Amino acid sequence: MSTTSAPIPPAAFSASTIEAVCRILGEAVIGSQIPNLIAPLKAPEPPGEEHNTKWKRLFNAVVVAQNRQQDGRPLLKLVGDVMQPVRFASSPEFEAYRAALNERLLLLGFQVRDDGKVARVEAAPTLAEAERRADALRAELARRDVHPDVLHFCRAELLQRNYFHAVLEACKSVAQKLRDLSGEDGDGAALVDAACSINAGPIIAFNPLTTEWERSEHTGLATLMKGLFGTFRNPSAHAPKVLWATSQRDALDMMTLASMLHRRLDAATVNRSLP
Repeated sequence: MSTTSAPIPPAAFSASTIEAVCRILGEAVIGSQIPNLIAPLKAPEPPGEEHNTKWKRLFNAVVVAQNRQQDGRPLLKLVGDVMQPVRFASSPEFEAYRAALNERLLLLGFQVRDDGKVARVEAAPTLAEAERRADALRAELARRDVHPDVLHFCRAELLQRNYFHAVLEACKSVAQKLRDLSGEDGDGAALVDAACSINAGPIIAFNPLTTEWERSEHTGLATLMKGLFGTFRNPSAHAPKVLWATSQRDALDMMTLASMLHRRLDAATVNRSLP
């Protein structure tokens, strides 16, 4: 008769690891949710514990359960319960917490999957490797060799996984280069027309403009810049973040477009002597 061995429970986690993970989880929950989240751990809160900080309440419950079980299942159970995707208002919010948790968990050989469940994976040997694997957007931007001017403008937002404002800053980077090259002021479509209009004799030319195909390409690139500003710059600058959430996928696509426009602007011919 064959037998199936039970999965080996994870080793107990250090207090510093539990604290780091619970600090992240504490930001993802509200106080009234904590009793239900820790109930499966069978670690009832003592009187007055509700006045403690959220992360500390989670930390205390996990420590009590881990000391009783002598393994790391309580922490992983809590992570999986908190990270159910249905609990989050948007995909960007979920991905931000998932990436932050994975930066810690990958060092220990675990990862929160895109369905919110915790799975065993190959442990990351260094913090830098864990950060790279945890943030798919930054890793993909590096793989695509996105223009450094895009990354320079939105580095802080990417580090915070704030894709809403990363989109805004990447758009600003294209507009600023257009202003710097052309000497024109303004923003959005008006700036593109002032710098790139063929009818006015463009200050910035993306090619020699000697053939119909070249003029069409130039007009198309100018239209792409207008579309970039109209689709991303204007809504993200004026709409509340909760109404204009930016997914990781959209942020990646937009930054790739911004990168292409930066490279074409770098290679463009600039003629400021024209009116």
